[in-house]
Amino acid sequence: MSNKNDFYNIPISYRKMENLHIVFWLFKDIAWCMFWKPLGIAMIIPTLAISIIIAWRTRQIFSELCHNVAITVWISANSFWMCSEFFGVDNIVVFNTITVKHLAMIPFVTGVLILAYYYLIYKPKHQEEPSTL
Repeated sequence: MSNKNDFYNIPISYRKMENLHIVFWLFKDIAWCMFWKPLGIAMIIPTLAISIIIAWRTRQIFSELCHNVAITVWISANSFWMCSEFFGVDNIVVFNTITVKHLAMIPFVTGVLILAYYYLIYKPKHQEEPSTL
């Protein structure tokens, strides 16, 4: 069980990468908002790549891994949605009332399920493990 005096130290190189990740993510979303297709699409690559690297680097602490994988699938969903709007296919009906844009719900829900598993199943059974929550 963690106590208030435990520390979670992040190497400065990791923190710099995490901060750069935020910059890329903001540029991606600004480009989406402004409908700047080339910039928005280009920012998917570093934003998604860094989120995967962060998840990999934090894999030793399960709480961090779950949250970082949820962020990765969130960025994937967000990027899919953005591209569907950029290419004008977001309102194409796939089935019944489900459009291409709604397919972004698959990774969004995946992220929710990962966190639900962590909080509802894993964490209660592993309270002695280090956690950053």
